[in-house]
Amino acid sequence: MTFEQTLVEPWQLRAAFARSLSDMYGREVPAYTTLLEVSHEVNRDVVAAQGADAERLGSIDRVTAERHGAIRVGTPAEMNQVARIFGAMGMHPVGFYDLRDASSSSVPVISTAFRPIERDELARNPFRVFTSMLVPSDRRFFSADLQSRLERFLSSRTLFGPELLALADRAEAEGGLPDDDALEFLRLATAAFELSREPVDQAWYGELEAVSAVAADIGGVASTHINHLTPRVLDVDELYRRMTDRGITMIDAIQGPPLWEGPDVLLRQTSFRALAEPRTFRTPSGEIVQDSLRVRFGEVEARGIALTRTGRARYDAAVVEVDRRAARLGEARTEEARQEIAREVWRETFPTTESGLVEADLGYFTYEVSDDGELSREPIVYEDFLPRSAAGIFQSNLTDEGSKDASQAAEERDADWMSGAIGRDLFDPFELYARQVQASLEAAAERLGVAPETLVTTSPTTMPTTSHGAQA
Repeated sequence: MTFEQTLVEPWQLRAAFARSLSDMYGREVPAYTTLLEVSHEVNRDVVAAQGADAERLGSIDRVTAERHGAIRVGTPAEMNQVARIFGAMGMHPVGFYDLRDASSSSVPVISTAFRPIERDELARNPFRVFTSMLVPSDRRFFSADLQSRLERFLSSRTLFGPELLALADRAEAEGGLPDDDALEFLRLATAAFELSREPVDQAWYGELEAVSAVAADIGGVASTHINHLTPRVLDVDELYRRMTDRGITMIDAIQGPPLWEGPDVLLRQTSFRALAEPRTFRTPSGEIVQDSLRVRFGEVEARGIALTRTGRARYDAAVVEVDRRAARLGEARTEEARQEIAREVWRETFPTTESGLVEADLGYFTYEVSDDGELSREPIVYEDFLPRSAAGIFQSNLTDEGSKDASQAAEERDADWMSGAIGRDLFDPFELYARQVQASLEAAAERLGVAPETLVTTSPTTMPTTSHGAQA
């Protein structure tokens, strides 16, 4: 007797892959399991204290399941293959990030993020993967000779096998996979991001590490791996305190906007420091020795309201102003002092209410009409990343800043280049958010029998509060 198999849809593959990756990473990095435990504790306590206000930016079920991963590859061909694997799970490349100039340390990569793009798909499972690619032709980091040898090494390796890629292509083309094939796809995809136990060429790794620890992590080994897997927390400051109380060494600061009395915007994130993990090395003489590498760490994030282009311009200007004022402190500059400066700048830059964000066209919100005809407004959660914050996390977990020759010209890279390299359109995150807003306005306007443009200036009857209690 044969049984008809169920088709596992892309969102189900995505959710299952996020769980599988999390289980695998927890086995490999036990401190990640501690991070999950503390995240769940904090989220539970915030919901108990704040009730519905805690779910202004997503239900607790979504927040609990939410993860973002980070991986690194070396070539356009490898990035193309990554896109095929994530395409099978309904994940698309969104945004372009250049980390080469985002920090003072040597981070010679450009990035995009693969994630769902439709509102209902994000609600089902918002798994996203920040994916970085090395730029060996950038002379600020790599000499012509090192570029040649690095590209030759990268072209000789295979990160993703033909069976995995074939299943990925089939899933994307057919809208999913039968049960048995789905299980095999998940097994192969998870295995592709496990940490390899193959001996590392000590001399080659060391040569790349002198340029950048990130470059060595990408091009110094014959495989790739998950660098971090990030849960979402409702109070990242409280999580930072609780992790520290458990004896986990955290990086020095929380990256992104400061904690203040107004609406949370964009993304705040931190991590525990990269752990010294035992690895096997092959010396130039052929001897196999034991040593350790610090390449994987535990990141955690708190997500806020997505900002419009105008809002993002204000954010970027505010970050520059914080740097300028903090620089005046000289040796007296501490992280606490910097955060106080950031709060001052935020009060000068952003309104303290969600209504203020709407009136100044700074944030994205959707609109819905209740059964009794009342118009409500909900903030759109920021689903993307901040180059400076990502680079700050990378930098905080490096033992050496590497080398960077600023006198050399940069190798030009942009969103169009990345799109061509991976063979897929890169979605503009601002356009995706604006599309959500417009769809909600049109649906609400149809129910109310008014023009969509009149709704943005309409004050909802019931005004919710922000997570910090400021009246919206």
